[in-house]
Amino acid sequence: MSPSSARSVVIIFFARKSREIYPNGMDTQTRVIVPTMADILCGASRPGHFEGVTTVVTKLFNIVQPEVAVFGLKDYQQLAIIRRMVQDLCMPVKIIAGAIVRESDGLAMSSRNGYLTEEERPRVNCLYSSLNWVAEQIRAGKRDFSALEAEAKRHIEAAGFRPDYVTVSNSATLQSAAHDDRQVAVLGAMYTQSARLIDNVSVSLDDER
Repeated sequence: MSPSSARSVVIIFFARKSREIYPNGMDTQTRVIVPTMADILCGASRPGHFEGVTTVVTKLFNIVQPEVAVFGLKDYQQLAIIRRMVQDLCMPVKIIAGAIVRESDGLAMSSRNGYLTEEERPRVNCLYSSLNWVAEQIRAGKRDFSALEAEAKRHIEAAGFRPDYVTVSNSATLQSAAHDDRQVAVLGAMYTQSARLIDNVSVSLDDER
């Protein structure tokens, strides 16, 4: 490869000090809130978390002025909230979803997996398999979402874990999916002995028309 055809890669590590990012302290910090999306699902288990995410990401975008930003698809709620925030605030940033990377048995890779016990590890893929089962039922024409959610929770419980939630949601709004929604996300979270795992499966029904 000639020098003229080689691509340059520049990596910048952004590490501002806390007092630079929050010059007036946290108590009086201006905050960015995405109503209806931040206090449900994972937001119900982690009050204030997504408000912190949207506030600091807004600061980051204002400082860096990026054209493109990548957020992992594994945290689907965070991705959807950031997309909505960018749209609502007319930010000139293209949000790209980074694909979920999975273990051979389907478990989504995460730092939280390090908290799993040896006894739990062979069973935790029940979350992904349960969400996949719901997605398959929806693709097959089933529209009783409440019944599908309940069955998925029973599958997780049968594997020995406590479900936090399993829901079929509108992909954009995260509200409970309507029967005529064409883009839905099957979202789930469960508790192990020392970790809380999340996962999701997207379903597009546009091809059925």
